[in-house]
Amino acid sequence: MAVLEFQGVWVEYGDKIVLEKVDLGIEEGAFVSIVGPSGAGKSTFLRLALGQEAPSRGSIRLDGEPLRAEPGPDRGVVFQRYSVFPHMSALQNVVFGLECARAPVIGRLFGAARRAAREEAAALLAHVGLGDALCVYPRELSGGMQQRLAIAQALIRRPRILLLDEPFGALDPGVRLDMHVLISELWREHGLTILMVTHDIKEAFKLGTRVLAFDKRRRDPQAPHRYGSTAVYDFPLDDKQRAAMAVSA
Repeated sequence: MAVLEFQGVWVEYGDKIVLEKVDLGIEEGAFVSIVGPSGAGKSTFLRLALGQEAPSRGSIRLDGEPLRAEPGPDRGVVFQRYSVFPHMSALQNVVFGLECARAPVIGRLFGAARRAAREEAAALLAHVGLGDALCVYPRELSGGMQQRLAIAQALIRRPRILLLDEPFGALDPGVRLDMHVLISELWREHGLTILMVTHDIKEAFKLGTRVLAFDKRRRDPQAPHRYGSTAVYDFPLDDKQRAAMAVSA
């Protein structure tokens, strides 16, 4: 059974159609890479999965139930630009997620609860390679380290689904390869379902167990806004195919 289902989903802003007739099921544990030209609605698709945006028509279901039109703790998100708090240390950035979850009214933990949260956050930071940077502020971290911090921030509340919007696009090639290894390890170890938008076709096929290509099936040059994008191609990948892409990358 699909953990996430899109059934006849349309997204329209006035007379502009961004997505149309999206019918997809995402299986639990899949790593879905999403590719397509700029403006094809890839980030809009992620916002729908996050619950940050609701469809104009159609429905989205999580575990067979209607998806609530608000982000939930079962879905984490990492953006291309490092979505971390610059005035907080690495440890504080990650602890903050636990404080919001466990003390939603005041957003602070005290005593034994705070110590436990700090230990949990420190262990996760060590797992993503930031064990020696707990007291360091984001401005003092490299781009790759900031993205590791953003991933730890997203994972601290143990989401089932991780949404990645061009997460490695701003990184140098060598750092990007390191991040490929990290996200693959975290995907397996945490049993995540991942939806990742990328413009890098090799990256999409190397990391994904499935590649979705979004684009418009039809176009009107006189009124380009009249038609939206949908998943025009859907490529399931086996381990042998993914291994071949990893070697060639």
